[in-house]
Amino acid sequence: MIIKDAVFLVSNTDHHQCPDDGKPEYAFIGRSNVGKSSLINMLTGNKKLAKTSSTPGKTQLINHFEINKDWYLVDLPGYGYARVSKKERAKFEIFISEYLMNRKTLMNVFVLIDSRLEPQKIDVEFINWCGEKQIPFSIVFTKIDKISSSVLGKNLAKYKKELMKYWDEIPPVYTSSSESGFGKEKILNYIDQINISLKQAQ
Repeated sequence: MIIKDAVFLVSNTDHHQCPDDGKPEYAFIGRSNVGKSSLINMLTGNKKLAKTSSTPGKTQLINHFEINKDWYLVDLPGYGYARVSKKERAKFEIFISEYLMNRKTLMNVFVLIDSRLEPQKIDVEFINWCGEKQIPFSIVFTKIDKISSSVLGKNLAKYKKELMKYWDEIPPVYTSSSESGFGKEKILNYIDQINISLKQAQ
């Protein structure tokens, strides 16, 4: 897939106010500072599309970007609401969970994980939460240019071992680098395949 057109459409905090034209959408989410905005900009070929910041938690709204007038890329705030008390939940985490559970046109959630780190409890909990709620998702390991291939291999193996405690089969996994563009083709092709299958089913 080649992205020729990527346009910001709308931001809000209510999934009922999201676009209702039936176009498929693909959401990107991860912990703060995982490199989400940089990945989105890399995928779309527009360095200014999603706001990047050295300050974690910059994204605090559901942001819809229309891609090729055919589907939506959705930039979501960071997560952190799995198995925590209500007092610890930020308001935006509540509306994000409502979006994920109720958005019928949501085809896939790309869960971003920092490849430099060993398995983080919050990432594993969020992945398992998606599974419990039957939300389709894939995993994208970011910032692979920041570590050696051997460290990357070890961290991926540790994540796989941890996830296999809960899963019979692990969802699709991608590795990416916003600096080099690695992973762009595979991620966009995955989205393209889903869109094609949706059109064929109509």
